[in-house]
Amino acid sequence: MVRLGKLTDYGLVLMTCIARDQGAPLRTARDLARESKLPLSTVSKLLKELLQSGLLISHRGIKGGYILAREPHEISVVEMIAAIEGPMALTECSTEITGLCNLEPCCPIKTNQQIINQAVRGVLQKITLSDLMHPMHLTNIKDAHGRLVPTIASGGIQ
Repeated sequence: MVRLGKLTDYGLVLMTCIARDQGAPLRTARDLARESKLPLSTVSKLLKELLQSGLLISHRGIKGGYILAREPHEISVVEMIAAIEGPMALTECSTEITGLCNLEPCCPIKTNQQIINQAVRGVLQKITLSDLMHPMHLTNIKDAHGRLVPTIASGGIQ
C-alpha cells in the first residue's frame, strides 16, 4: 500500500490552517496547534521542516510567527509532501537514485513504474494548497477516444 505518513497528513492540515488566514498577523506554533488540534510538539516539528524547505517564512520576537513563503495557489501538494517525506517516489526505481533495488538491472516493469510515478506526481503537482482549502470532488471527463477519465475538480483544478 502506498501511504503518506501521519506527519505528512498533519503537515497538509497545518499548511491549510496557515493559508486560511493569509491576511492575519503572523501565526505562532501555539496558535496553530490550538487551531489544528495537533500537539504543540508535532506542530513545532512540522513548522521546522516546512521552514527549512522554503514553504514558510518565520519572524522572531514578541510578535513573531510564521507565514507562507508564497501564495497558496503557488504551493503544490507535491512540494508539501516532499518537504516532509523527501522526494516523492512510489517505488525505489522511480527515484533519481540507482542501485536501491536488486532487480533494477533486469526489471521488466521499471519504465512502467517510472511512468506511473510521473503520472501520480503530475496530478499532485496540479493540486495546490489553495485547492485544499475548498471542497474537491472526483468527476469524469471524456478523453479523445470517448472513454471516461476521472478528474479532480475544485476551484483551481481541471
